[in-house]
Amino acid sequence: MTDRERTRLVAWSHELRRVHSKMREALQVTQQAVRVGQSGAPATRELLIYCRGFCAALDGHHRGEDRALFPAIEAAHPHLAPVLRSLERDHSMLANLLQSLGSAVERAAPPDELELHLEGVAAIMENHFRYEERQLLVVLEGLELRAAVKDVLGPL
Repeated sequence: MTDRERTRLVAWSHELRRVHSKMREALQVTQQAVRVGQSGAPATRELLIYCRGFCAALDGHHRGEDRALFPAIEAAHPHLAPVLRSLERDHSMLANLLQSLGSAVERAAPPDELELHLEGVAAIMENHFRYEERQLLVVLEGLELRAAVKDVLGPL
């Protein structure tokens, strides 16, 4: 294996950390937008954009993992199948939470209700990211996966 190939392989662990960091930042920006709008008034157009953007980014990240990353990991490391199934269940749970948040945004729910939705997403998302990083970062350092980062880890 050449140095360049090794660099690309190790990069998957760095890319996962980078995407998780971007997701955390996007969530914080969205939460801040909700807090600023907590006058009890319906969500502003700007807040709707933040919420929709965050939901789309997190969902896109998880769809990429389910479609490309997890099958590649399982092929190389079949013993990780239970870990991957657990992460996929988290993805499903987060998709439901994001759908509930999206519904609240669509009906212009008050900021305090949106903040409750975001707190639920934040709790599950952070727990999921930490577990995923503990279980998969070392595996990702040696994973042979030739694909575009956005196809594997989402658009961020």
